[in-house]
Amino acid sequence: MLKIKRSLIIVVISFAVFLSGCSLPGLSGPAKNTIAVGTLATSESQIMGNIVKLMIEHYTDAQVEMVNNLGSSIVQHQAMVSGDVDITATRYTGTDLAGALGMEPINDPDKALEIVQREFQEQFDQTWFDSYGFDNSYAFTVTRELAERENLEKVSDLEPLVSNLKFGVDNSWLTREGDGYEGFVEEYGFRFSKEYPMQIGLVYQAAANGKMDVVLAYTTDGRIKAFDLKVLEDDRRFFPPYDTSLVARNDVLEQHDGLAEILDKLSGKIPTEKMQELNYEADGKMIEPSIVAKEFLEEHNYFEEE
Repeated sequence: MLKIKRSLIIVVISFAVFLSGCSLPGLSGPAKNTIAVGTLATSESQIMGNIVKLMIEHYTDAQVEMVNNLGSSIVQHQAMVSGDVDITATRYTGTDLAGALGMEPINDPDKALEIVQREFQEQFDQTWFDSYGFDNSYAFTVTRELAERENLEKVSDLEPLVSNLKFGVDNSWLTREGDGYEGFVEEYGFRFSKEYPMQIGLVYQAAANGKMDVVLAYTTDGRIKAFDLKVLEDDRRFFPPYDTSLVARNDVLEQHDGLAEILDKLSGKIPTEKMQELNYEADGKMIEPSIVAKEFLEEHNYFEEE
């Protein structure tokens, strides 16, 4: 009987906790005069989230609650729609075209941005801001030495050399549909004779050590700069654009006078090369993303005159 009573008590308590709120852990909605900013687990997202946080706290009397390590773009989107998060710091055009909007990839970056801005307003009552200025896309990269020796500027320049090139690539990309390897072969008309699947974090070191000739990288990864790799132009525009912006709920923008104008100060201010540097500060030098963000804004005086 005692066991039964204890079980009933546990059930009642569990049910009460369930009724008290069904939000994800840590996502109970922001308090009054507090703005919740969500980020992914990547250094890039957390750097940008802290930049957004510091801009808001610099220009307004609002406090910012960081909601870090959201698992994916879909989780970010759901947190915004549910009201648990007010602003997401890193949203990528190509990702949300396919994910939140369920649309086919669009290779024109201006068109892709136009569509997500329109659809997020109409479908979700959210403002998709203009890009920060950087695009976090896939990119074929080679060592500076190889590029200079073979006069490599664009991906098509690799075709005459593919029989002798070792290609290091993220495991998942080889079987990825759409903008994966088979799609690449169909678009560019050639495949590498030697492919070496590996974790994405290993490809940069493999190129720098001369173990790989060509590696598939991410354009904002700080290791591109650290290992002096050259990004080849995607001359057939095979990869969809992944221009990066922040997204804010319109009711939050309306509740805080001037917030939209403050956030818009960041538009166009961070080119891809700069984002590489900021990411390397966090991933290569192991500096906390919050410190990287603070130093960046201090360097630019919080864009006071913008």
